[in-house]
Amino acid sequence: QVQLVESGGGLVQAGGSLSLSCVASGGTFSTAAMGWYRQTPGKQREMVAGISVGSRSRVYADSAKGRFTISRDNAKNSVYLQMNDLKPEDTAVYYCNVGPSMNAITTAFDRLLSWGQGTQVTVSS
Repeated sequence: QVQLVESGGGLVQAGGSLSLSCVASGGTFSTAAMGWYRQTPGKQREMVAGISVGSRSRVYADSAKGRFTISRDNAKNSVYLQMNDLKPEDTAVYYCNVGPSMNAITTAFDRLLSWGQGTQVTVSS
């Protein structure tokens, strides 16, 4: 069973930066696409960024473009999210996940299983 552990969240002032990390276990991830997502109370989870096998393709939500960067380290079964110029509207619980394709971790991410606990990001104004 896939297990996902997110870390790196915290409290930061608007304009600041945070770097999130996610370690996956219980499977083979070097051939999996990986993504970051976020959710606020009362709202649906949304995709923030996704990265393909080999990092050849990266996609970002419009809200993340130009400010967030997704990367991965297959040797460590890890995916990262560097978040710069944070805004109060970025406040959310951030999750990572893995899937067999870019489509699976982007447009079809709501079908993914094994969500982790997430890491809280709070941006103060």
